[in-house]
Amino acid sequence: MIIDTHSQLWTKEALATFPPVMLRSYEEKFKEVKTFELEEIIADMDQAGVDKSVIVGIDAETVSRYKVPNELVAEAVRRFPDRFIGFAGVDPHKGALAVDELVRGVEELGLVGAKFIPHLLEMSPNDPRMYPVMEKAQELNIPVLFHTGTHFHTGARLKYCHPESLDDLAIDFPELKIIAAHFGFPWFYEALTVVQKNENVYFNIAGWAPKHIPEYVIKMMNGPLVDKGLLGSDFPLIPRARIIKELKELPIKEMTFHKLTSENPAKVLGLL
Repeated sequence: MIIDTHSQLWTKEALATFPPVMLRSYEEKFKEVKTFELEEIIADMDQAGVDKSVIVGIDAETVSRYKVPNELVAEAVRRFPDRFIGFAGVDPHKGALAVDELVRGVEELGLVGAKFIPHLLEMSPNDPRMYPVMEKAQELNIPVLFHTGTHFHTGARLKYCHPESLDDLAIDFPELKIIAAHFGFPWFYEALTVVQKNENVYFNIAGWAPKHIPEYVIKMMNGPLVDKGLLGSDFPLIPRARIIKELKELPIKEMTFHKLTSENPAKVLGLL
């Protein structure tokens, strides 16, 4: 079973929630921003041989006016429960309401993780305002996924996305499964140091055409971090078929491919 641990919900309804400045940033980088209905997302998965994909809700409403409602994610999972796995988006600026929304997302909507975009929240992962949400996530036994590294959002500050801040979370919440998205590029040495140091921290390769993954990251996936890497696409930014094809062309061991695409994601998502 191949599991994509990080993809976006770019249906017509989801894209309608994007602030204009964000859409312009994507258009400048990718030339075209189009919607993908659920059936088209599944077709992309089928073409790549991907069995299941995480889709994420987003809540950065307080600072960035950006919110992909958890209901949209839950509805996609309800329609295709064998293909989609839903993560909730909550905005820590909302305090107790964010905690309540996380509980609702898990217990009522059936979502099994949470996604955070620090630069759109203007809040580092180790900000004290983040901690009530992290405490609840640990209690609910769900993984948390953080954007780390560079981004394409004009006007948003990089300083919130440094992966080193995940070290504090890993220490303060030792039972919480933490995922550093995009292996923290360009701070991948720091990101993988945090991953190697802390048993409860993982990384994904979302948003990268594998042929461009730095040699050091591949070396670590093949070696000491073979149990920590996770497949991620960041679809629709990169087609999954391209990712799987290029992964198979990399100098990675057969065991590394299996761990990256199947065993490690299943472990983190509680599917084993």
